[in-house]
Amino acid sequence: MIAELIDAVFGCKHPHYSFPISVRPVSRRNAAAKLTGTYVACLDCGKEFPYDWQEMKVIESPAQQRSYVASLTHKAAA
Repeated sequence: MIAELIDAVFGCKHPHYSFPISVRPVSRRNAAAKLTGTYVACLDCGKEFPYDWQEMKVIESPAQQRSYVASLTHKAAA
């Protein structure tokens, strides 16, 4: 818990990202690629984030991840 507090105050702001990396469907996916199949990594701290190719944006927060999943289910239902 103390580490989370220190990270919140002094942690990386993720200003630099790698080029988006798409994972093959048959290969094992890391946690960031499970949501979209594509991810980017922060070049400063190494943290990986899901990446949406259609919107061309990084999905950083859990709230953004939930809205992404909701939009997928809405598109599938239509």
